Amino acid sequence: MPQNDLIAAVFRQEVRALSAYKVADAAGLIKLDAMENPYTWPEDIKASWLEALKDCPLNRYPDPEAKALAATLKRLNQLPDQFELLLGNGSDEIIQLLLMALPSTAYVMAPDPGFVMYKQLSHCLGLSYHGIPLRADNFDLDVPAMLSAIEAHQPSVIFLAYPNNPTGNLFSEDAMLAVIKAAKGLVVIDEAYAPFADASFIGRLDQFDNLLVMRTVSKLGLAGLRLGYIAGSRAIIEQLNKIRLPYNINILTQISADFALSNKSLFDSQTRQICAERAVVFEQLNGMDGITAYPSAANFILFRTPKNQADSIFASLKEQGILIKNLAPQGGLLSDCLRVTIGTPEENKAFLAALRKSLAGH
Repeated sequence: MPQNDLIAAVFRQEVRALSAYKVADAAGLIKLDAMENPYTWPEDIKASWLEALKDCPLNRYPDPEAKALAATLKRLNQLPDQFELLLGNGSDEIIQLLLMALPSTAYVMAPDPGFVMYKQLSHCLGLSYHGIPLRADNFDLDVPAMLSAIEAHQPSVIFLAYPNNPTGNLFSEDAMLAVIKAAKGLVVIDEAYAPFADASFIGRLDQFDNLLVMRTVSKLGLAGLRLGYIAGSRAIIEQLNKIRLPYNINILTQISADFALSNKSLFDSQTRQICAERAVVFEQLNGMDGITAYPSAANFILFRTPKNQADSIFASLKEQGILIKNLAPQGGLLSDCLRVTIGTPEENKAFLAALRKSLAGH
């Protein structure tokens, strides 16, 4: 059988129609495209971490429930006893688990633009996905449009990123509450960037039976560990645990994350540095002719370039050794937009200098 015929016979049409998620090659570049914490650990902390790993029993399967790590996360998030956590191999696995649990006729809804994996994984699993455009004036939720879509489609799951990726803003609390109250299905508040925003819905879990709050340690500074978690009622988490693969959190991640979170003051200090640099970069961007930077409660900034120049500016920055994210090809509200992660002061200065040079060349 010809290869193309074999693929058509074996794989679902939804999968064949997808494009793979591409990760840009950052070799030799200042990497400001993936919302990572740019800071590493002091040598004494590294030494203590390696000591903690010394007797790690790699020959044994890890704790399938990662109980020690889960207890640490519950304590740090001040999660009341009546709620439970499910841990995942990054937030992506948790999103996938949620969607895998839905019937094939289910609708999934999220604001647009939003985190690309909501749509990617929905389509991969053959689910109907509805992206509801944000308001063009301030990237806030379009509440009438959201409520109308909820009424029309009765989505099984609504994802709300808070702050939103890629726009960086916090949706208004009233808008969020309106959506949560109107939803008959689950509402997942994705708080991946919570360390950089003085706002959270985790304290409201007891107010809504359909509310779940998802977080990750990636943006905090542990992206390499691939650890996400979701908090909600025991009854809902129990359903998700039925389809979670056993031993999904490896033992190195369990030990390393638990150790790292015992040094929370280090990450708090790094977070403050990133937020201070965010303010500097934001001000500098808005001082450049033709650039509009949007307020951010995350560790990145979305900015709009002069019309039809985003692609060439992105390419020029890359030629100068700076890798950021080009969102312009997505069109819509992201036309002419680029997104930059906040790096170290030196990295940010290099980015700003390269951007000024790129703008001068147009």
